[in-house]
Amino acid sequence: MWGWARPALLLLLAGVLRHGGASGLLELSLGKFRNVLLNQTNPVEAVIRNIASNVTVVIFQVHAQQSDVVISFDKTPSLNSSGIGVDKGLVSILRPEQTVCTWYLRALGAGQVLSTAISIPYMEKDPIPGGCNLEFDLEVDPNIYLDYTLVDIHIKFAPANLGYTRGASPPSCDSGTGQSSRWRLRYDVYQYFLPENDLSEMVLMSHIRKMSGVQSVRANGIKMLTLTADDKTNIYFSSLPGQGVIYNVIVWDPLWNSSAAYIPVHTYACSFADLVDNCSSLSKLSTKVFFTAFAVLGLFTCFFGHRFWKTDLFFMGFIVTAFVFFVFITRVTSLSYDVRLILTAVAGISGGLLLVVSWWRFGSVLLSMFVIGLVLGFLFSSTLFFTPLGDYRVFRDDVVFWVTFTCVALMIPVLFVGCPRILNILASGIVGSYTVILAIACYVYTSLAYITLDLLRRVLNNYFSRAYTNVPFQRNDFIILSVWAMLALSGVTVQLRRERSEVPFPPHPYLTWKRERERRSTNVLDPSHHIPPLRERIHNKLLHFKEFFQKDQPAGERTPLLL
Repeated sequence: MWGWARPALLLLLAGVLRHGGASGLLELSLGKFRNVLLNQTNPVEAVIRNIASNVTVVIFQVHAQQSDVVISFDKTPSLNSSGIGVDKGLVSILRPEQTVCTWYLRALGAGQVLSTAISIPYMEKDPIPGGCNLEFDLEVDPNIYLDYTLVDIHIKFAPANLGYTRGASPPSCDSGTGQSSRWRLRYDVYQYFLPENDLSEMVLMSHIRKMSGVQSVRANGIKMLTLTADDKTNIYFSSLPGQGVIYNVIVWDPLWNSSAAYIPVHTYACSFADLVDNCSSLSKLSTKVFFTAFAVLGLFTCFFGHRFWKTDLFFMGFIVTAFVFFVFITRVTSLSYDVRLILTAVAGISGGLLLVVSWWRFGSVLLSMFVIGLVLGFLFSSTLFFTPLGDYRVFRDDVVFWVTFTCVALMIPVLFVGCPRILNILASGIVGSYTVILAIACYVYTSLAYITLDLLRRVLNNYFSRAYTNVPFQRNDFIILSVWAMLALSGVTVQLRRERSEVPFPPHPYLTWKRERERRSTNVLDPSHHIPPLRERIHNKLLHFKEFFQKDQPAGERTPLLL
């Protein structure tokens, strides 16, 4: 991935150097991006000149992919006049007659850092992002603060204040809650997905520009929610390791119909520096082995599940047992992921064999079809909540969510209770083909894996219900969705054509064996009635095998026959 991007990156760095980005002075124009190469020892002075008199606030921001950058008002940074991070910005409140603004940039660590910078002007009626900050170090803080885990992403920001003219005192943040105060402001939270499977700096630099200005954010971002001044400025999203995501907030003043943008922030929900499980290799070897073997079994079931009925039962029993056991062992133990996955595989095999044995002994089609229908219903319900329907506020309540999810899942076996063969063929075709998608997700990012992964996260994490679960759906996802649909349709069609003239299900295996044994013991005309018992047959075979190694004994003088 980095090999093809290297020539373009070198050309970009050459362009930066020609424009004097590393020489100590960076001349900026309002609303224009500039790429700049930073290091730790020589701060870059960013300057904007000839600022118009109707501009009251300038927000300056700088972005890098993975290395922290220091941005400050002074050459020597201080705690309340600087920021450190990969996406940082400062607000300059302009004085009367001020026409020049200056900021200082440098890399926090050793080595050179490629970054992009922009300054955005706002007028007196535009709200000021972070103008009522009471939590962070800067007096006016337009930054969005982001933390992530493997499960969710948390962003938070300081409330905004109303705009005002140059030289005037800022409006009070706590003077009241009426329409003349900052409590009338609204906050629109936007999300933007970078191209899938692309971690290059060039891609980030080009796309971060689409999420910086108010108009570009509204044109390119996905609006996730709107907050009022009464809401907490804390939002959670589901984590997508390896997938680049940019977040931004637009604060809107409904009285003046004016808006301003916070500093966009990005994340890949993974580390570039880790030697193991970094952004380029997220799936563990144990995960790849598990789901690849699972996909082989699922692909066989997709096309031959109903014909090989016991294999189909084993497959469905494996899914149910493995899911329940993984949830249980994760909840009650602190074992490593690899150990839990191995134990889950063992438990799944045991559960699959148990379902096969129960069918052999009791022959209950109803019980077997309920399990199979439940698996298909589980996947159908997960797919339903994978759509934007799952982000509705009503489903953030766990009781509402789980009752609805269970009803939808149970609807499948109830609807097909009168045609169990159709249900089994549909389940083996759809579920079996989805295992191929899970195996693909171990090697190439695809959002389709989160159909079941987000549900597993909600089961395992008590607070995942607060996270928005929107995911990208790009070219790779359309291709893989087509593969899933093609496999499922082919598997169902092949099985329906093959089984249309066959009996719906094989006869009860235990009763068949018992009836055959009784028939052989009572029918003397049946050749099998005269077959010796198993113990006697094994003894005769061993004697025959022993004679094979014995030498022939001499029988005395032999005389040829006389004709």
